[in-house]
Amino acid sequence: MSEKLKIGCFLCNWAFSQQQVSTVSQENPAPYEARIARVRCLGRVDPVAVLEALEKGMDGILLIGCTPPDCHFVEGNVYAEHTLKLLKKLLSMVGLEPERLDMRLYSPQAEFKLEEILNDFTIQLQKCGRSPLAERTNENMLLAVSAAKNVVAAFRARLLGGRERMLTEGVNVYGERISPEEYDRLIDEVLNAELVRYKIHLIARKRPISVKEVAASFNTDPSIVLRHVVTLRRRGMLALDHVEGQTPLYKALEV
Repeated sequence: MSEKLKIGCFLCNWAFSQQQVSTVSQENPAPYEARIARVRCLGRVDPVAVLEALEKGMDGILLIGCTPPDCHFVEGNVYAEHTLKLLKKLLSMVGLEPERLDMRLYSPQAEFKLEEILNDFTIQLQKCGRSPLAERTNENMLLAVSAAKNVVAAFRARLLGGRERMLTEGVNVYGERISPEEYDRLIDEVLNAELVRYKIHLIARKRPISVKEVAASFNTDPSIVLRHVVTLRRRGMLALDHVEGQTPLYKALEV
C-alpha cells in the first residue's frame, strides 16, 4: 500500500508523555499518518467526534488510555469500553468494518512505546484498507454515518450505553436481571431503529418525502417506515408538508 493510512488517535493525558507523542509525530518512515488528540480521560471522548473523524476520511480511530486500576477518574476506561461497544455496532450497521475502531489500555508505570502501539494498529487496519468515505463518493454511507452521529448524540443511546453495568449486574424492583445477551439485543434494536429514523429525518431536511419513497429507497416494508414516521412526528421531528393525490409528504423539523 503506497499511501499511508490515516489514523485518528484519542490519547489519555495520563497514558503517555508529550515527549513520546512528539517523537511519534516526527517519525517519517512510519506506515501511517497519525493525528493525535490529547484528552483528560477516555471516558470523556465524545462518540460524535469519533464518527466525525471517520466521516472526514480517517481510515481508523484508536483510543489509548490507562488500565482500570490506573484511571485517574476511577471508571473512565469502563465508560469508554461501553462507548466503544456502541460505536462498533453502529459502524457495522452503516457498512464500515468495526475493526477500524479499537481501544488499547496501558499502565502509565509500564514501558510502552506509542510508536509500537500505532504500528500494531496499522497492521490491523491494513486488512480493512482505505476508508470508503475518503473519496466522499458513497452517498448512502455518508448519509448513514451522519445519521449515526445523531444517534449517539441523542439522549436515549447515551443513556443505554452508560447503564450497561447497572442493567446487567443489578436487579429491578421485581428481583429480575437482564442478561448480557438480552442487553445486546436491546441495544441492537434501539440502534437499528434510531439509525433508520435519523436517516429519514436527514432525507426529509432536503425535500418532502413520502412513506413509499423511503420504503423503496431503504428496500423495506412501507408499514415499518410508517411506524418510524409516526414516532418522528410524535417527537416533533417530522410534520406533514402537503398531500399529492392520496399520498402525504413529510418535511423535517429542526430539533
